[in-house]
Amino acid sequence: QVQLVESGGGLVQAGGSLRLSCAASRNIFSFNTMGWYRQAPGKQRELVATISSGGSTNYADSVKGRFTISRDNAKNTVYLQMNSLKPEDTAVYYCNADTFLAVQYWGQGTQVTVSS
Repeated sequence: QVQLVESGGGLVQAGGSLRLSCAASRNIFSFNTMGWYRQAPGKQRELVATISSGGSTNYADSVKGRFTISRDNAKNTVYLQMNSLKPEDTAVYYCNADTFLAVQYWGQGTQVTVSS
C-alpha cells in the first residue's frame, strides 16, 4: 500500500505564499503522474497541477503563472509552490499518485486558508 503524506498547509494572507509537500512511501518513478487537487467547501474536487514521470507539467487555468509543481526524485517528494495566493484558493489540498496501471492513491489532505 502506498502512503502519501502532505504537509505545508496553513493560514496566509492574500498575496502570500505557501509550499506544499507530498512525501511518498515508495519511489515516485513508479507513478505515471503525481499531482495536486483541491476541494473547497460545497464544491467538487478539482485538479490543480500534475507532473509526469518525465517531468511534463499541467496546470488548471486558475493557477497558471502563480503555482509551480515540482518533484525531487531522491526524496520521493512532490511540491506545490503557491504564490500570489487569493481567497478563492482556500481549500483542502490533496496529493494524488496515478500508477501506470491506472490505480490511484490519495493523501489525507492539508488545509490552505487564504484571508483577504
